Amino acid sequence: MSKYDDTYELNQMQDGGDDSHHDDILTDASQDGLKRDLRLRHMIMIAVAGTIGTGLFLTSGSTIATAGPGGALLAYSLIGIWLIFVSQAVGEIATLLPLPGAFNAWGSRVFDEAFSFQMTWMYCINWALMIPAELSAAALIVSFWLPKDTTFPPWIVPLIIIILMLFINIAGVKTYGELAYWFSIPKVVTIIIFIICGILVDAGALGGHTYGFDNWKIEGAPFKGGFTSFITTLVSVGYSYSGVEITGVTSAESRNPHKHVPRAANTVLIRITFFYIASIFLLGSIVANDDPLLVNTDNSPTRAPFTIVFAKAGIKGAANYMNAIVFTSLFSAINSDFYVVTRMLLSLARNGWVHKSIGYINSRGVPVVAVAVVTACSCLSLLTIFVGSGIYWLYILLLHFRFRYCWKAQGRAVADLPYVAWGYPYGNILGVFIGCFCIVCNWYLSVINPPKHPGAGASEELMNVYRNRRNEYIQGILSAWFPWFISAILFFAYKFIYGTKLCSAADADLDTGRFVPSESDKEDLIPHGPRWKRILKLFV
Repeated sequence: MSKYDDTYELNQMQDGGDDSHHDDILTDASQDGLKRDLRLRHMIMIAVAGTIGTGLFLTSGSTIATAGPGGALLAYSLIGIWLIFVSQAVGEIATLLPLPGAFNAWGSRVFDEAFSFQMTWMYCINWALMIPAELSAAALIVSFWLPKDTTFPPWIVPLIIIILMLFINIAGVKTYGELAYWFSIPKVVTIIIFIICGILVDAGALGGHTYGFDNWKIEGAPFKGGFTSFITTLVSVGYSYSGVEITGVTSAESRNPHKHVPRAANTVLIRITFFYIASIFLLGSIVANDDPLLVNTDNSPTRAPFTIVFAKAGIKGAANYMNAIVFTSLFSAINSDFYVVTRMLLSLARNGWVHKSIGYINSRGVPVVAVAVVTACSCLSLLTIFVGSGIYWLYILLLHFRFRYCWKAQGRAVADLPYVAWGYPYGNILGVFIGCFCIVCNWYLSVINPPKHPGAGASEELMNVYRNRRNEYIQGILSAWFPWFISAILFFAYKFIYGTKLCSAADADLDTGRFVPSESDKEDLIPHGPRWKRILKLFV
């Protein structure tokens, strides 16, 4: 009996034998060789690491300085609402189809192969371009501890990190999961400490001054700078949440996607509410929007918003502590970058969109050729532009709409899904509206206020200012518009060359690659332990 027959037999057992209306569930070729070594704690912390970025620690204060405490809180809330429903969409489909390419692979199943082609390439490029930028940032973070007249070579830190990443990725997905787990704990602990300190400082229990809501009533609060300042903050906040969708990518290597993926997806609401909303609210209450320390243009830990609050609480060494936290966050982010890019290259190779040798997996379940390619690329100094996570978040919601349409067209009940996204379709509609609004705002911000030439008789100093402003203006336009241009080129070029067509909803493949739980997996799905512990697990 083949492995396909084994899978079918398990499916018949699960669905009730001959009454099942599903076709044979086959394993997907892209899953071959991967090891399901990620445990629930890994999945939860990977999801946490994907939500908490260095932006929250270093530059969240600038959102309050730009839009006031109310504007910043509204911006974080709107993007958070969008991503809650993105996570639900990812959770529903990834629980059913835990493929290595995740949402990048679903497009060819329910929409068009050209859609998967362009989305996988764009997602791979996006994460690949993050690596050199974050390696450079890591070198700057370490320089905080070095004397000003140091001769320490700045390239040593990135080189060491690249070597460590090579060994980590070669070791297998379980090592990646363990590191993601342990490097996420300091970030979570820091935010918990910050919220506790923030409450005590705001109430006057620490620092000797009661703030309350005073900073929400001063000039510029709660909303500062009008509509333009708000949408500027809204667009910048989207960068802070980058990576929230990574749960879908890791689902292919989860031990039990039916249990782990929903748990990871359902913690997004709690993480966004607790980590981001509470932190921004307290920061806006304690630090006035006109405080120059909030504008941390050089990303210094001494001017980081969390450091400011810790200093007001009387905690010594806050700058050194925050610098260490930011460094561990960057290391964790680079670890995720390597993981995601190697899995995207694997998906591209298994679909025939790059050379098949890149899809080779060794006995430990490691795509070693893909790791080698990412390591080599990381050694290059790249001129990067922001590709934008907003594209994928919007695409995910649209794919979810199409997935549900195909599911219904094949006569399948929503109750048959192993995990059902709550809030559908209204949450998706709201998410698409917020996403489109953010994208239009980004386009608008990129073209307003073009630089003005100072004139023929301008001094060299004025001309230099003009050139710098012009370069920034062009870069802003490219950042806002270029990703969509490239996405369209990839999509239509693939359709033209290969003649792909929109797949029929009735014929959409919703079975190949499905996770079929074993008897032990089914037992694991049953809630265990006392009620208080099960309730606690919803939050921890």
